[in-house]
Amino acid sequence: MKIFTLSLMIGILVMASGCTSPKQEQAPSPLAAKIKRFAPTVITGDVSRLSPGDREALKKLVRAAALLDTLYAHQAWSGTDSLRARLEADTSAEGKERLHFFTLNGGPWSKLDQDAPFIEGVPATKPPQANYYPPDMTKEEFNTWVASLPGPEQKKATGFFYTVRRNPDRTLRLVPYSEEYRDLLEPAAALLRDAAALTDNASLKKFLTLRADAFLSNDYYASDVAWMDLDSPIEPTIGPYEVYMDELFNYKAAFEAYICLRDDEETAKLAMFSKRLQEIENNLPIEKRYRNPKLGAMAPIRVVDEIAQGGEARPGVQAAAFNLPNDERVTTEKGSKRVMLKNIQEAKFRTILAPIAATLIDSAQRPKIAFDPFFTVILAHELMHGLGPHSIVVDGRATTARQAMKDLSSAFEEAKADISALFALQYLIDTGALDRTMEESMYVTFLAGIFRSVRFGLNEAHGKGMALQFNYLADEGAIVQDTATGRFTADIPRFKQAARKLTAEIMTIQAEGAYDKAAALISKYAVIRPGMKAALDRLSDIPVDIEPLFPTIE
Repeated sequence: MKIFTLSLMIGILVMASGCTSPKQEQAPSPLAAKIKRFAPTVITGDVSRLSPGDREALKKLVRAAALLDTLYAHQAWSGTDSLRARLEADTSAEGKERLHFFTLNGGPWSKLDQDAPFIEGVPATKPPQANYYPPDMTKEEFNTWVASLPGPEQKKATGFFYTVRRNPDRTLRLVPYSEEYRDLLEPAAALLRDAAALTDNASLKKFLTLRADAFLSNDYYASDVAWMDLDSPIEPTIGPYEVYMDELFNYKAAFEAYICLRDDEETAKLAMFSKRLQEIENNLPIEKRYRNPKLGAMAPIRVVDEIAQGGEARPGVQAAAFNLPNDERVTTEKGSKRVMLKNIQEAKFRTILAPIAATLIDSAQRPKIAFDPFFTVILAHELMHGLGPHSIVVDGRATTARQAMKDLSSAFEEAKADISALFALQYLIDTGALDRTMEESMYVTFLAGIFRSVRFGLNEAHGKGMALQFNYLADEGAIVQDTATGRFTADIPRFKQAARKLTAEIMTIQAEGAYDKAAALISKYAVIRPGMKAALDRLSDIPVDIEPLFPTIE
């Protein structure tokens, strides 16, 4: 970050001088300017406390995570591999620049630019089906085909772990991930088994063995349960999880890996939150029939430092935390685990959120910006993914909120987790579980965080969800912009009311499986209005996100 700040200061001085020189360096290329939005940031973790066996196991896990980069590339687009090979062959400065940005995005479409292509010869529009479905398949064709299948096959077709391909006669068929990606899953499974043999932690050994089995059997249930029970200084998350890349239906899961080290001291501090989840569920601002009377028995929270990544974890905006697994069978039985990537969060706060707040938040409230509420709101966001409607009944048919929301599911769920996090934390403040001194800081820091997330773009689930919330909150009078300075203030009483109101509206839509209502809410609010556009334009010199560099694994 010091290098970036120095470069920025020099640039400002040169522009201010108003002079030019024949020796002056050329302006950066348009692609270089796009790359600069990701600030190279060293991310480290302390491996000194690991046993010798765990250190050796860690090396195997890092290698397995790297294999998922290639697997994810297969899932993202059918032309990814050949295009990467062509880019790697171009050793010119421009070629290296294109390869760098290609790597940052996991493909030839810029995630921060509404998925606009930045390499010639690729589709002008990022394929919404990724490489999960035939490129010429329509939604109508898929839905008609699924309706013709027996019940168990319908679950597979709309489930996480099956691609859809064409037979020679052009009819559709299912291919399990274990078959589709066997050439990469077999060596990945072997590395997990090697790591299991090296570690001296019984729960880690069990998870890695079961996850290796799952790679080859396509049945992830037992290994997901073992991951929930994991109690180890190494906290690996590896497998097919998130459905963001399936923009047709949000059905299919992408492979990713986060290799992390657990922070026991910080993890212990958060035990209170797990104990209060059922109480929060029981007090959600929705009808009692929509609440879950018995959450999963476990809701572990882990604070970790990330030291390696792979697959979908690598490109684009970096996750600050995650809430997994997404399999409703596991979440019903066991709850879901919240993993807080503390070293990533600290880097984002220092490099991005603090400068945004200095630019856009009113000076009277700016001192309230702090890392602790930033961290706590992210924690609550992940907790709230596990609360509210999940398994639902629509027209007498059992389904899930995720499936009912279809292509809107990811953005709608992110908006739910964000706004209900404020509701949950306010509930804990009002009941004395959290200190009331945190209240104003929480809302002001959340307001600054809105601008950080909206910069991810409306094509990205978190960015779209935050745009929805910003406009809703502004219409409710919770966010006020000073027309003279262009800066923003949080009206705390109205913020509380609006957060509760929007939580109720989103969760009720999910509980009813009301896709049309979700579409109407997103259409009305998930847009960039002039006030937001002017604010974002003022942030052009602030990075949008970090580009993590992991020297620990080297």
